[in-house]
Amino acid sequence: MPITDWPEDERPREKLLKHGANALTQAELLAIFLRTGVAGKSAVDLARDLLAEFGGLVGLLSASKFDFCRAKGLGEAKYAQLQATLEMSKRYLNEEIAGRDVLTSPEATRNYLKSRLWGYPHEVFACLFLDNRHRVIEYRELFRGTIDGASVHPREVVREAMRTNAAAVIFAHNHPSGIAEPSQADLRITQRLREALDLVDVRVLDHIVVGEGTGTSLAERGLL
Repeated sequence: MPITDWPEDERPREKLLKHGANALTQAELLAIFLRTGVAGKSAVDLARDLLAEFGGLVGLLSASKFDFCRAKGLGEAKYAQLQATLEMSKRYLNEEIAGRDVLTSPEATRNYLKSRLWGYPHEVFACLFLDNRHRVIEYRELFRGTIDGASVHPREVVREAMRTNAAAVIFAHNHPSGIAEPSQADLRITQRLREALDLVDVRVLDHIVVGEGTGTSLAERGLL
C-alpha cells in the first residue's frame, strides 16, 4: 500500500509536522529523505531494507559513494543530497559552538565533536583549541590511525596550541567500533599531552571519546 493511502497520523511527513522529528523512527526519517520507494515497496519499506543492509543509520551515512549508489533505490543524486545534508549539519553545529564558552554548552560541544569524528573507518585524533575564556578558536584534526604513543606526538600538539594562541584545549578521538570506552593507551597519551602542554601554560579541559551515544568524557570520569 502506498504511503498516501496510509492513515494521516501514520504518514512520516504528517507525523513529523504534527509531533516533531523526535517522534519518528529511523526508518521514517530516512523515508522522508528518500521521498519515494521502489516497485512493490513504500519509502518506509525501502528505508527499513536499507538500514538492515547497511547495519543501521551510521553505516548508511558513512558508506562510500560506490556502496551507497549500488544499493537499490539510491544513486548519485541521493548521495549528493545526503552529503549536502551532512555538511549542513556540521556547519550548523560549528556555528552553535563558535565563540561560545564550551563549558556552558557541553552538549553542543559533544554534538559538534561527534558530527566531525563519527563515521570514520579509522581513528582520528582532534583538538578543539580555546581562548582564555574557553571560547572556541579552532577545530583541527591532527593524527590518523591507531591512537597510541607512537602516533600522537605531543610536540605537534604544543606547536598547534602555540600557533592558535590557545589557553586551553579539548582533545577528542573516535572509536570506529562504536564503543566509547577509553583504553589504557588513551589514558597514557592524554597524560603525556597534559604534561607537555603544562610547560606552555595551556590547560587540558577534557578528552572526549566519540562512539555510539553521547561519548565518554575523561574529565567527567575523573581521569584528568
